[in-house]
Amino acid sequence: MPQTMLATEGHFERLDYGVLIAYLLALVAIGWYFSRREKSTDDFFLGGQRIPWWAAGLSLFGTALSAITYMSFPGTAFQGNWVMVIAQITPIVLVPVVAAVYIPFFRRLKVTTPYEYLEKRFNTPVRLLASAQWVLFQFARMSIILYLPSLALSAATGLNVYACILIMGVLSTLYTVMGGIEAVIWTDALQVVILMGGAVASLFYLGARVEGGFAGIVAEGMAHDKFHMFEWTWDYAAPAVWVIAIGAAVNNFSVYTTDQALVQRYLSTPTLRQSKGALWASALGGIPTGLLFFFLGTALWVFYRQNPTLLPENMPGDRIFPLFIVQQLPAGVSGLLIAGIFAAAMSSVDSGVNSIAAAVTTDFIRRFRPGAGERFFLRLARGLTVVIGAIGTGIALVLATWEIRSLYQFFLMILGLFTGGLAGLFVLGIFTRRANAWGSLVGAAVSIGVMVVARYRPAWVPVHGLLYGVVSLATCFGVGYVASLFIPASAKSQAGLTVFTADDSAKGPPAETPGPPTAAGGPGRK
Repeated sequence: MPQTMLATEGHFERLDYGVLIAYLLALVAIGWYFSRREKSTDDFFLGGQRIPWWAAGLSLFGTALSAITYMSFPGTAFQGNWVMVIAQITPIVLVPVVAAVYIPFFRRLKVTTPYEYLEKRFNTPVRLLASAQWVLFQFARMSIILYLPSLALSAATGLNVYACILIMGVLSTLYTVMGGIEAVIWTDALQVVILMGGAVASLFYLGARVEGGFAGIVAEGMAHDKFHMFEWTWDYAAPAVWVIAIGAAVNNFSVYTTDQALVQRYLSTPTLRQSKGALWASALGGIPTGLLFFFLGTALWVFYRQNPTLLPENMPGDRIFPLFIVQQLPAGVSGLLIAGIFAAAMSSVDSGVNSIAAAVTTDFIRRFRPGAGERFFLRLARGLTVVIGAIGTGIALVLATWEIRSLYQFFLMILGLFTGGLAGLFVLGIFTRRANAWGSLVGAAVSIGVMVVARYRPAWVPVHGLLYGVVSLATCFGVGYVASLFIPASAKSQAGLTVFTADDSAKGPPAETPGPPTAAGGPGRK
């Protein structure tokens, strides 16, 4: 049976339903509008490179700003302190590397998915393994992001958890299949506005309801060490400052450099400069957003400390913010916040659906059917979008029957299992000359094995969940490089495929191992 969200029922009124329905209709309208412009898979997956940098940046930001942020961050601050906020600062450190190395690589090679690079650098099995690994991760992520907000929506609207999952999954899939990546990006931009507007409105409402206002929140929080940010210990199983900083940096590095959903947005802009602008906009937006949601959690703690009778016993942290929405916000504002929770989930789900379709179409089907026409691939892309949306929604429905104590810790495990080793493959390819295909495959296989051990025998890998990605990346890179020393390398050219041979890019990849055609099957992109 699905978990019960709250001990109290929601109080959705007509105005709340009006706000929510208007929002959902706007999403469908955006999908319909862009459906008329989708003439090829280049349009469907990359928007014909017509997307302005600021819209791509908002979409990058919205994709990362999922329901995990919207509900788990306030819950983390409510139950504890601000030690995890350090994780929100790390993308700024990574952006220069991603902007200087990875984005130019992907644009210069005229790829639709980043995994095409791995075939050019290594071979087809490496590409297929990486793409399949990312697809599995994205399905897991989508299901978690669909499930978590369904708890809040169930309590607020009176619908059961399964119905809420179906509504979000079906609507996300509907406007994505109609409008492709353009619909995804522009709905993401709208959803970011709704999401942030709801969070800010909630914070100001809290400030008005707490004794002493914002000054009172700060004073009471300081008195009880709720703003504590730094744990100074060398225990790598504890949330020490260095554990959080390194773990979050590596996890963000893995996502920013290997995630198809993000790479699509880099490639959807007209120029390299605009790609970098989108990346910077997304990373810079993460810092104030992290501070906002953690402060929101502290404000909720002060509010319920002053009003203890309003808080049910043993309330999980992930559900504190939805409880406040259900209990306290007036009509209209409550509808906006519930729409914000919809937005938090759907802005990530739509990205996952479209990007999985891009990976499956480009890396698996187009790769082995290069002669098929563009009309076939566009129909295929739309059909795959429907199937992928149905699978992701189905997994979320199954997840709703499980008992999971902390979805955030579960997500960290999934993140480390799938993305750390994936990033290791790209590091081996871009930053070394010696790494070869079969050595890299050995590294990836061992990395997956280590993460499985960490999942089922945690005492054997006794590290904090944030370090799973570090262990995975280090294992893939270290084992892959050493294995490459003992496996004969092929004579395959590395021109333009490593940082050491980037200046040879004019020579292009070797003729004997051509990459697949571009998404549109036409001229290369800028």
